[in-house]
Amino acid sequence: MAAEVEGVPVAALERHAEVAERVEEANWRYYVLDSPTASDAQYDAWMRELQRLEDEHPSLRTPDSPTQKVGAPLSSGFTSVAHLQRMESLDNAFNADEVVSWQARAERLAERDPAPYLCELKIDGLAIALVYEKGHLVRGVTRGDGRVGDDVTANVRTIADVPQRLTGDGVPDLVEVRGEVYMPVEGFERFNEQLVEAGRQQVANPRNAAAGSLRMKDPRDTAQRPLRMIVHGVGKWEGTLMPPSQSQIYERLREFGLPVSDLYKVVDDLEGINGFIEFYREHRHDPAYEIDGVVVKVDRVELQRNLGSTSRAPRWAIAYKYPPEEVNTRLLDIQVGVGRTGRVTPYGVMEPIVVAGSTVERATLHNASEVVRKGVRIGDMVVLRKAGDVIPEILKPVEELRDGTEREFTMPTHCPECGTELAYEKEGDADLRCPNARACPAQLRERIFFAAGRKAFDVEGLGYVAATALTQPLPPQEPLIRTEADLFDLTAEQLLPIRSVVRDPDTGLPKIDPETGDPKVVSFFANQSGELSKNAEKMLHELEKAKVKDDRPVARVLVALSIRHVGPPTARALAAEFRSIDAIASASEEELAAVEGVGPRVAAAIHDWFEVDWHREIVDRWKAAGVRMEDEPPSDQLPQTLAGLTFVVTGTLAAFTRDEAGAVLTSRGGKVASSVSKKTSFVVAGENAGSKLDKAAKLGVPVLDESGLQMLLTRGPEAAADVVVKQGE
Repeated sequence: MAAEVEGVPVAALERHAEVAERVEEANWRYYVLDSPTASDAQYDAWMRELQRLEDEHPSLRTPDSPTQKVGAPLSSGFTSVAHLQRMESLDNAFNADEVVSWQARAERLAERDPAPYLCELKIDGLAIALVYEKGHLVRGVTRGDGRVGDDVTANVRTIADVPQRLTGDGVPDLVEVRGEVYMPVEGFERFNEQLVEAGRQQVANPRNAAAGSLRMKDPRDTAQRPLRMIVHGVGKWEGTLMPPSQSQIYERLREFGLPVSDLYKVVDDLEGINGFIEFYREHRHDPAYEIDGVVVKVDRVELQRNLGSTSRAPRWAIAYKYPPEEVNTRLLDIQVGVGRTGRVTPYGVMEPIVVAGSTVERATLHNASEVVRKGVRIGDMVVLRKAGDVIPEILKPVEELRDGTEREFTMPTHCPECGTELAYEKEGDADLRCPNARACPAQLRERIFFAAGRKAFDVEGLGYVAATALTQPLPPQEPLIRTEADLFDLTAEQLLPIRSVVRDPDTGLPKIDPETGDPKVVSFFANQSGELSKNAEKMLHELEKAKVKDDRPVARVLVALSIRHVGPPTARALAAEFRSIDAIASASEEELAAVEGVGPRVAAAIHDWFEVDWHREIVDRWKAAGVRMEDEPPSDQLPQTLAGLTFVVTGTLAAFTRDEAGAVLTSRGGKVASSVSKKTSFVVAGENAGSKLDKAAKLGVPVLDESGLQMLLTRGPEAAADVVVKQGE
């Protein structure tokens, strides 16, 4: 009798998987890459074979089968995906002394010489993790918050450097590789030239261009962008023996067909590290891509594991950051913009200047006090820096070049868009705010734009121009959206007549038509035939989807409400604790503050927000429109034996990474904190536990070793209490 799996012959399972893969590859090459490799006849034959196999074995007809899809996936949904291992950040060094301190600490913790070191360039791109199973690319995920990122697999597949299948000997059963997606400087310049030719706004720098390209909804658009990738590390590696050093891992990855840089060097000591840093300080613009520093790593994997990580960064690596590039340019004006929480921010408008590889016309001045402190005047020649090579900042004036025509900036006393008198929210604040939160058109526009963004409802078609048109149409038309409460009640009939001034998403100021000199006006929601435009149809469709789509949980609804201090991490923590908007709204400040990562200040802001009548109306109207306001409990929830207990995990464990240990604790109802306090129930300590173990001893917090953790998971906290490591031992 032939072997079967759940009633399906193994031969049929294997053939179905093989043919399905061929069809998916053919779809990809035909629809996205525009380079078909299979004839229509061959494609039809494969589809017929799949249909026959599924007719004979209905359990093979899953939603993932090509027979259940129309064509190929042409847009990415950007669902949230957990990394197999946490993607950490790097600690930074800004001078030679800090590199010496890092090396000395690594030597002390390792109790041996950590040399040799691997030095490589720090590419200014977008961090990405690629997962290969049995050699096949199955997932591409952005860094996100290090634990969860965006699934951009569809777009990653269009990058020529990224192999769809690994080659060579010894390919692991499962491997997660980390790297940087970037746009080469030359490709970026051509890309910007094409944007200008098309009458579109240029992108500020290669990193922004790469990030935007990787997050495009249609992967065919991504395929047109000159994206590249370089791999610089691994996460999970299962099924074969991992090489013993970082440099040997790189050589193995290169053998697999992955893009690994040639511009790295293994050195024996600090002199070698400093030599590499100084060489690329002088040759910073030699590589084909932008860099902002050098990364130094302990080369031996065994020592990397022994050194472990802090709460955010590995102890075995450090990023040496080059000083930001600085240039001089003329400050033409100082203007102010109003944000979604009412904050009024001055910014400089300058003669366009290229700095760190990109053209800059505007730069932040933070607040009125900073303008005074820096002593800049309108008309000054100023020193401009791109802090971190990303955010333009005005540092100071060049006073020697003043000719007397410069003039002081005066911070406005009233909101530039609604006329309300500006005020500090409380004594001692640095930022002036417009208190007219409900009716200020600038704040409403920014909140609607934010609510439609990727961190919240992710509504395709509701960009900055659409948000402006919905909140500030041309008179005598009335705004369709007066508060966020109206967002999900829009109809096609309402949209058709709306005309609006186009505004710059960076400043909120009207864009000027170069031919007439007047503000640029668009009929955004209607096409030339007077019918609803494709963008408008898409927006209405996306608004419907946003109400209940699985990747729009309560945390995203909470973010969309624009409560001060409540970003995605805080929203996720609140949603995990309370599960519904109603429960959050009715919680006391004390209950809110008790949530990990919230605290009294944020709790007060949340509590105060829900006390406002028109805020509660937003929630009620969204609920009435069908927006999901409560998360479903997990269907496979484990017994919550650790509910009410708080844990801190520190040191290196043999059977778990720290993330994995945290995950198993939270899956049973426990909370995992980053620091030890009197509220900590247990500290789980592995090798090289460090200062957290000392603090546990000082506070009398029970400490479990790895065997105690296993006891805790299998038999509960009472049993684990019997194997607590005695303090002082």
